Amino acid sequence: MIYLIFSILISSLLFVIFKLFDVCKVNTLQAIVLNYVVALSFGFIHTKVSIPVIEIPEQPWFLGAFILGFLFIAVFNVMGVTAQKNGLSVASVAGKMSVVIPVVIGIFLYNESIGLVKVVGIILALIAVYLSSAKSDTSPVQFKNLLFPLLLFLGSGSIDTLLKYTETTYVPKEAVPMFLSTIFGCALLFGFFFLMAQLLSKKGSFEWKTVLGGIVLGVPNYYSMEFLLKALQTKGLESSTVFTINNVSIVILTTVFALTFFKEKLVKKNWIGIGLAIISILLVVSA
Repeated sequence: MIYLIFSILISSLLFVIFKLFDVCKVNTLQAIVLNYVVALSFGFIHTKVSIPVIEIPEQPWFLGAFILGFLFIAVFNVMGVTAQKNGLSVASVAGKMSVVIPVVIGIFLYNESIGLVKVVGIILALIAVYLSSAKSDTSPVQFKNLLFPLLLFLGSGSIDTLLKYTETTYVPKEAVPMFLSTIFGCALLFGFFFLMAQLLSKKGSFEWKTVLGGIVLGVPNYYSMEFLLKALQTKGLESSTVFTINNVSIVILTTVFALTFFKEKLVKKNWIGIGLAIISILLVVSA
């Protein structure tokens, strides 16, 4: 349970860091790319499995790690934009509602059970993302306000699905740090190309304060993943229980951070969306 608690605290901190990037005018893409240098280093430090770099592509989990690397860099950017443009609470709801995606995929691919409670939970999750993105109680949600939360919802769900499948199918317990290092290494590779494209197009210049931003982001990023995987491997804790406690707690904690430290103002629709988010997660994973 201690791993799960640490995962919740650190994952919530990531949303706060992205918000601080906006306050401190830190280039989010540059900090994200540098964060993967830090996360990659921590993975190699913690690994107990010695695999020559040239042999990593031969590992059964490499393809999953490669795809996850691309998703990590892409979704991390979307998370940053969502937290900065829409607010912490919106970003956390959109990201954590994604738990319904692996559930839906499990229904179609693995013939997992589906009932009325689970269907209601999935519908409530989609409504929650919509309501949490509202800027007014009287006017409908504009597409520009819904775009990034929706992308974060879909991207986070894809990561959860592929991460769980690859980890349970191909990754031995002792190889988790190496697996994470490979994901971060692939994310760094993709991020480098994105960063070069940004710099060459003259849409941004390198800023040294992003080095500090990368370090501040990279350390909790690595440990949030390691603690979550260790929580999933804890005997006596089912994955549905882990994801339930993890996602609901992050939504609540991030909302508290948003209200307390950043004075974000939530309209009535936002509060209803957050409430539905918590209910939907509980329904989906307990059905």
